[in-house]
Amino acid sequence: MLKTILSISGKPGLYKLVSQGKNMLIVESINADKKRTPAYGHDKIISLADIAMYTDDAEVPLKDVLVSMKKKENGAVVSLDPKKASSEELRAYLAEVLPDFDRERVYPADIKKLISWYNILVTNGITDFEAETAGETEEAKAE
Repeated sequence: MLKTILSISGKPGLYKLVSQGKNMLIVESINADKKRTPAYGHDKIISLADIAMYTDDAEVPLKDVLVSMKKKENGAVVSLDPKKASSEELRAYLAEVLPDFDRERVYPADIKKLISWYNILVTNGITDFEAETAGETEEAKAE
């Protein structure tokens, strides 16, 4: 599921991959407006499935962090407001979700983005972070 959810640098929010053109992707905003726009090759586009959080030992896939957040929040949005929270509050929140996160390489801005992404996903009914589509399962088998 997270493979088709994209973050585009310079554009707020998250986007769902709809289609591919020759030199661009057609993406749809996950927010309520569902606005479709092109995303070009020069835009920095990353799939949420390709993102990981630093820990003291290794890197933890974003889906595992989101699942942990979902358990902590009982499937609801995060009660902590990332825009108003201090660095210490953000780090304390992440420590509850991912106790061994690397405190030197994970910045407060990263935690704010993580919380806002989680809230966007939950608000728009995308809560099954571990589910794989049939295509993703086939790709994993091919590798």
